[in-house]
Amino acid sequence: MEELIRTNDMVLISFIEALLDEARIEHMVLDTNMSILEGSLGVLPRRVLVEGERLNQAKRVLRDAGLSAEIEPSSQRKS
Repeated sequence: MEELIRTNDMVLISFIEALLDEARIEHMVLDTNMSILEGSLGVLPRRVLVEGERLNQAKRVLRDAGLSAEIEPSSQRKS
């Protein structure tokens, strides 16, 4: 699994999950339970990961949805 995006914006994560579900791209969101440690402040970012061979397709889905600026810079270099 490779990181597609890292953010603490839960609305954005929900939107990305919906886009990936629609494109039938398996994904997982990590660090969701870190809110217990941080006191539910939303300070620690969550990571959305996809299978390595589907990373380019997932980035294309995000770009098509107008989310180019949200893709991690390190992820953009791997394209």
